[in-house]
Amino acid sequence: MSAEPQALLDYLPARIGASADLPWIPSSMPGKFAKPLRFLADDRGFVELLRMEPGLTMPLHRHTGEIHAYNLSGTRQLCTGELIGPGDYVYEPAGNVDWWKIVGDEPMVALVVVMGAVEFLGPGGTVRFRATAETQRAEYERHCREHRRPILDLSDR
Repeated sequence: MSAEPQALLDYLPARIGASADLPWIPSSMPGKFAKPLRFLADDRGFVELLRMEPGLTMPLHRHTGEIHAYNLSGTRQLCTGELIGPGDYVYEPAGNVDWWKIVGDEPMVALVVVMGAVEFLGPGGTVRFRATAETQRAEYERHCREHRRPILDLSDR
């Protein structure tokens, strides 16, 4: 009888995660944090909540796959001048190169679906760092180990 619920779960496509139980992972940029929600198999991408403090700039970067970002709070200004506030959605196609900054007095929080990698660019377009599902997973696991938190399985199947 106890095997039935597990057998049923094996057929369900949904993987439910309680984001309140997940930590905000600080980045090397002070004031920028990510809360991982899902790491896609085969390094296809990742899903996260991104939080950045007012005044911070997301440096120049390129997307190898498409990006979907839904602003939950705060405002960011794209390099093209558009203001993205709560309830706004931004789609960025593969190959898009941009930068943006947090404006106003409130931290920006966005739900971000990253397909592929984010390549942070240096002079002459050189890739300084690549954020991928695997690099994000490694940061999450390192943070959990350092803070003696359980490492949850955030992989898709």
